[in-house]
Formats: sequence, structure tokens, C-alpha cells
Amino acid sequence: MADTIFISVGEPSGDNALSRVIEVLKKQHKSLTFFGLGGQRLKQLGQEQFANREDLAVIGFWEVAKKYLYFRKLFHKCLREIKERKPKVVILVDYPGFNLRLAKEIKKLGIPIIYYISPQIWAWGKKRIVEIQKNIDLMIPILPFEEKFYQDSSVNVKYAGHYLTEDIPHEYIASEIPPDGHLALLPGSRLQEIERMLPVMLETAKSINGKYQLKSVIAGVKNLYDYESHIKNSNYISVVYDNPRKVIHDAKLVLTASGTATLEVGLIGRPMVIIYKTGTLTYQIAKRLVTLESIGLVNLVLGENMLPELIQHDANEIKIVDALSKFISDKMYHDEIVTKLHTIPSLLGKKDVSKNIATFIGEYL
Repeated sequence: MADTIFISVGEPSGDNALSRVIEVLKKQHKSLTFFGLGGQRLKQLGQEQFANREDLAVIGFWEVAKKYLYFRKLFHKCLREIKERKPKVVILVDYPGFNLRLAKEIKKLGIPIIYYISPQIWAWGKKRIVEIQKNIDLMIPILPFEEKFYQDSSVNVKYAGHYLTEDIPHEYIASEIPPDGHLALLPGSRLQEIERMLPVMLETAKSINGKYQLKSVIAGVKNLYDYESHIKNSNYISVVYDNPRKVIHDAKLVLTASGTATLEVGLIGRPMVIIYKTGTLTYQIAKRLVTLESIGLVNLVLGENMLPELIQHDANEIKIVDALSKFISDKMYHDEIVTKLHTIPSLLGKKDVSKNIATFIGEYL
């Protein structure tokens, strides 16, 4: 009889992380089948998917509210299929607005629920810890400080390290900064993020080139956005598609949207400025809910605000150029940051991350 898993993944980073685990599980459990929500990599591994990845990648309170009926219909479809197919285990990955509601209903069916990549409830929505205590059988976080948070909250937790430590090419991690490197622009992997972040990044690239003759490279996502139309006739900026790690590795400085990308940049060891812009309503709500001083995961892992963060109206060309310029003009500051970044691999790294997580999940099969 086939081992069947329901998987709910709503974001590209989660799709990337879990696909590595599924590759291991498929070797160990030859008859493994899986269905639900996911991205391109899970689809390539054989996941039967109920939605297009582009429809799932929505961020912001208002943006999600506009698609309420779509998500409600998808929610009920997932529940129907789970009831009919009775999978041996359910794996939920991040995406808390959808997944924590789903967990509440699945719990009634008596199916074990594993949550991989913890929702950031330590940043906001700490009342959600009660939902996790009630509904989640195993939490597998990816950040070191999350393990203690869940232990202190009496949640069954197992920490194996961060998937990026094995996902990024080994020779890239804490690598030497190329003297002729460019400014890497990482506007995000979702259309909404790119539309909000790229314009100010392009303004910054123009100013930085005028000030330091430093060229810029955009880490683009193929078939998602028309980057080229914004940079035609500009000889100081180019696009490299679907290879963000190389764009980061070949850079001397990075301007990035907040999120998983900040850890990728940190592991590779490049000084960065972190920015974030969102809708006005989302920003006003988040400002009242978020309890952290940092939004950058790299700063949270380091335990201090080492890398500059510019949010909403502060994420403007003048302030970003000033922050990037300090890395160029102040060598002591630059070298101090690089030294700190080189500690990140040891903070995140454990051997055989995906293999160990596959073992945790395999116990439920």
C-alpha cells in the first residue's frame, strides 16, 4: 500500500526546502505519493497540485482579503481531498494564515500533523502558540533560537539546522569578496514584492553607478516580471535569471528585500542593506503587531542589528545610497560586518539537514 502525504506549501522558499526532504523520503519509501499545494520543485518530484504557485504567492492583509473567496474554496478542496484519501501524515510548511486554519480542521480527523519551517509567531501573533500546542504533533523549525522558544512552550520540537547550509554551493559559503564585484539587487521572488521593491532599487543603482562607477545586477525570476523594459539603454545594470546565488557570490555589495534572501546573502558573506515596502494598510497593521526590533532574518540570527534595515518610507534612494556608501567608505565597518557574517554558517549549520528531517517525518510513515 502506498505511503500518502498531504503537503501544503505556499511560497517558493518552502517549496525549495521541502523538496530536498521529499527527495530523501522518496528513496526510502519507494511507493510514496503526495498531493496538495506546492511549487515547481515539488511538482517536478511528482506532487499532484490543486493550485498554481502564482496564485498562492500573495502577501499583505489587504491583498489576501481580496482573494478571500479563492482561498476559501481552495481550503475546502484541500479538506475534502484529505478526508477522502486519508494520508498517513500531513506536512504544513510556513504559510501560517492558511496552514494553521487547516491544521485545526485536520486535527479532528486524527491524522498526524508535522509543521516544517515555523510561522514567525515569536515576531507577532504569539497567541497562535495555543493553536500550535493543540494541533501540531511535531514542529521542525529552521532557525536556532526557535527550538528553545517551542521547548519553553511545551511543543514537541526537533531542530536539524537550516536547509540553506546544504542548498547553497559549498564553495560559495563565506567566500572571498571579488574586488571587481557588482551591486546585487534582490527585489524578491513574488510579483508584488518586485513591483514594490524594484523601482527604488533601480534609482539606487543609478546613483551608486554615478557615485562609484559600480555596476548592478538584478537577480531576476524568469517569466515573472518584465525587468528588461526598465533597464533598456542603461549600460550600468543587467539581469541574470534564476541564479540568485551566483548573483550574490559575484557581488561586493547587496541590496535585498527582507526574507530568506538575507540569510542567503549572510551565508555567502556579502555586506547588505535590507529594505522592505508593503501596502499602507498592511504596514499600519504590522507596525502594531510586530514586537521585534529587526525584520531581517540575518540580524535575528546574529542577535543584533548589524545590517542596516530600511522599511517603508525610509526605504528611499537617499537613505539606501547612504547605507551602501558606508560599506565602501568605511573599511573598518565593512570588515567588521564581513567577520560577523562569517559566523552565520556555524550558527545555522548542522550536517545532513534534509536527511535528518526526512528521518523525523519517516517515523510517522
